[in-house]
Amino acid sequence: MDNLYLLMLVALAALAVADLIVGVSNDAVNFLNSAVGSKALSFKTIMIVASIGIALGAIFSSGMMEVARKGIFNPSEFYFNEIMFIFIAVMITDILLLDFFNTIGLPTSTTVSIVFELLGASVAMALIKIYQEGGDFAEVVNYINTSKASEIVVGILLSVAIAFTVGALVQWTTRVLLSFNFDQKPSWMSALFGGIATSSITYFILMKGIKGTAFASNPIDITGGLTLGAYIESNVGLIILINLLVWSAISYVLIEIFRVNIFKFIILIGTFALALAFAGNDLVNFIGVPIAALQSYEAWTLSGVPATEFSMEMLSNKVPTPTLLLFISGGVMVATLWLSKKSRYVAETEINLAREGESKERFSPNGFSRIIVRLAVNIGGLLRGLTPRQLQERIDVQFIKAPKKIVQVRKREEAAFDMVRAAVNLVVAGILISVATSYKLPLSTTYVTFMVAMGTSLADRAWGAESAVYRVAGVLNVIGGWFGTALIAFTAACLILGILFFGQGYAVIALLIVAVVILMRNYISYNKKSKEIKAEDSLRKAESSSIQGVIEESANNISNVIKRSKIIFSNAVDGLAKQDLELLKKNKKQGAKLAEEIEDLRNHIFYFIKNLDESSVRASDFYISTLKELTDAAQSLDYISKVSHKHVHNNHRKLKYNQLKELKEIEALFETALFDKTKSIFENRNFNDIIQVLNAKEEMLRSISDKIETQVSRIRSEETSPKNSILYFSILTETRDLLNAIMNLLEMYYRSYDADITPASIEEEKKKS
Repeated sequence: MDNLYLLMLVALAALAVADLIVGVSNDAVNFLNSAVGSKALSFKTIMIVASIGIALGAIFSSGMMEVARKGIFNPSEFYFNEIMFIFIAVMITDILLLDFFNTIGLPTSTTVSIVFELLGASVAMALIKIYQEGGDFAEVVNYINTSKASEIVVGILLSVAIAFTVGALVQWTTRVLLSFNFDQKPSWMSALFGGIATSSITYFILMKGIKGTAFASNPIDITGGLTLGAYIESNVGLIILINLLVWSAISYVLIEIFRVNIFKFIILIGTFALALAFAGNDLVNFIGVPIAALQSYEAWTLSGVPATEFSMEMLSNKVPTPTLLLFISGGVMVATLWLSKKSRYVAETEINLAREGESKERFSPNGFSRIIVRLAVNIGGLLRGLTPRQLQERIDVQFIKAPKKIVQVRKREEAAFDMVRAAVNLVVAGILISVATSYKLPLSTTYVTFMVAMGTSLADRAWGAESAVYRVAGVLNVIGGWFGTALIAFTAACLILGILFFGQGYAVIALLIVAVVILMRNYISYNKKSKEIKAEDSLRKAESSSIQGVIEESANNISNVIKRSKIIFSNAVDGLAKQDLELLKKNKKQGAKLAEEIEDLRNHIFYFIKNLDESSVRASDFYISTLKELTDAAQSLDYISKVSHKHVHNNHRKLKYNQLKELKEIEALFETALFDKTKSIFENRNFNDIIQVLNAKEEMLRSISDKIETQVSRIRSEETSPKNSILYFSILTETRDLLNAIMNLLEMYYRSYDADITPASIEEEKKKS
C-alpha cells in the first residue's frame, strides 16, 4: 500500500502540471481580453506584461492554498488513505472537465470546478465511511466545512450579479462623462480618470501582492512596529487618497508633457494587475490539491502510523507553501500562456460577445433570450419616458460615435471596443477580485471578468437591435455552462472517488490511463480541426469600391465555390453508389458550411455598400447579383448533400444500377464541361473563355431532362421504389437549378467584364461558335 500512495503522489504531481496547462488555457481570457479586444497594445507587449504579472502572482499566492486543505471539508474527520483518494479523484475530474470546456471554446470557472470537485469527492468519501460504520447518513454534515463551503458558493454566485451590475453602472457613468470622443476631452478630465483608475489598480496590487509576501508579515519601524500588511489595512483611506492625488498628477504630466495616451497606460498596468490576481487567486485551483497531498504524505511518512489510522488534522493548521513550487508553477503558467492555442479560441467567445457593432454571431437566439431582450426594450422605453427630454438628449449625445467612413478590414485587425471600455473592464474586475482576495474568498475570476465585460457592453450600447438577441443567447449559454460545471464536477468527482476507493491501485492506474487517452484524443482532434480551418479556402468579403475591383475579388470566391461544388456533388454521387454513410455525413457538413459562408457574405452587403464611392454604386448591383447566384448554387448543393445522407441514414433501398450510372454520367459531364473549365477561368482570369462554358449549357440541360424522362418511363413500366424515385428526381432537379445558377453567374460576369457586351451579343457569339 505504501507504494500505492507514492504512485498516487507522483500521479498528482503530473496531473498538477497538466491542470496548470488546461487551466491557464481557459483562464487566460480573464486578463487578456480587454487589452486584446481594444487593440490598445501589440499582442507581444500584452503577453510580456501578463507573463510578468502571472510570475509574481504565483509567488504571492501561498495564503490561498488553505482552501484546498480545509476550505471545503473537515480534515480531522478523514484518515490519510481517504484524503489521498479524495485528492486524486478531484484532480482527474478537474483536468478532464477543463479540457472539455477548452475544446468547445467556452470559458468556465476553475474555482467553481475545484470547489465542487472537492465537495463531491469528500461527500462521497463521507457517505462510504458512514455506510461502513453503520452510521446515519445525516452525519455527512460533520465531514464538510459547511460554513466555509456555503460562504464560497454564495460568494461565487453573488459575484455574477455584482460584477454585471457594477460593470454596467461604472461604464455608463464613465461614458456619460467622457463620451466616445474621449480623446478630445480636456486633459484634466483624462488625468482624473487616469488617477482614479490607476490608484484603484495600485491599491489592488498592494492588497493582492504585498500582503501575500513574507515581507509583509515583518514589523517595520516607520509603521510604529506594525507589519506592512497590518499598516495597509489600518490606513486604507489614507493610502487611497494619496494614491489618487499622486496618480492624477502623474497622469496629467504624462498627458501634457510626454503626450502619453493615458488609456493605453491604464490598460497596460490593468492587464498586469489582473494577471497578478489571476495567478494569486486561481493557482490554488491547479496546485492546491497536489501540494496538500504532498504535505499530507510527508506528515504521514514521519508519523509511522498506518495510513488507515493517521488523522489528517494537521491540514487544519496553516502550512506555508514552498516558494520553489510556486516559482515552478508560475513558470509553467507563463509557458502555457505563450504556447496554448486553445486559450485564444476561448478568448474569441468573450470578445465577440462584447464586440461593438457587427460580428459573426456564434450563438443562435432562443425563446428565453428573445423574452429578455423584449423585456429590456420595454423597461428602457419606460425609463426614457420618465426621464426629462432635455436630460435624455444630453445623455444620448455622449453615446454618439464620431462619424467615420466604414472601411472593412479583416475582423482580427479591428478593435472590438474602445480603450475606455477596456480600462473600465480591467479596473472594475481588479477591484472586485482584490476585495474578495483580501477576505480569503476564492471567487471566480472567470465569472467576475466575464460579467463585468458583459455589463460594460450593455451599458455602452454595444448590444443593438441587430445583435442583442444573439449576444444575450451567448451569455445565457455561457452561464448555463457554469451551472453545468458545478453539477458535472460534483457528480463526476463522486463517481470517480467511488471507483478509486473500491478499485484501489488497479482503479488508480486504469483511470490515469483513461485520462491520458482522453486528453490526447482531444488534443489530436483540436489540432486536426484547427489545421482544417486554416487550410480551408474560406470565402472573402469584398473590400473594393469599384466594379472592376469587385469583379477581381469575387473571382476568387467563385473559383472557391466551384471547386467545393465539384467535391460536394461528386461525394454525394459516390456516397450513394457505395452506401458510405460516413462520407455522406461529412459531405452534408461541407454543404451546410458552404451555404453558411455565402450567407455571411450576404450579411456583409450593408457595409459593402456604405463603403462604395459615389461613382461606383453600380458595383453594389453586381455584387448583390453575384451573391444571389452563389446562394442559389449553394442551396442546391446543400439540399443534394442532405437528401443523399438522409436516404442512406434511413437505410432506404439503394439506387438502381441504371440510376447510379446516369448520375455518374452527369457527374462526368459537369466535371469536364462546367466545374473544371469554370474554375480555371476564374483562377486565371480568362473571362473571354466564359463563352465556351455557356455553349455547353444546352447539352447539360438536355442530359438532365433526358434522365428525368427516362425515370418517368421506368416508373410507368416497371416496379420501382418510391423513395428511390423521390431521391433521384430531387437530385436531378436540384442539379438543374445548380447549373442554371452557375450559368446565370457566368453570363453576368461575361457581360460585366466588358460593358459593351449585351445579352443579345452573347447569343450572337454562341451562334458564331
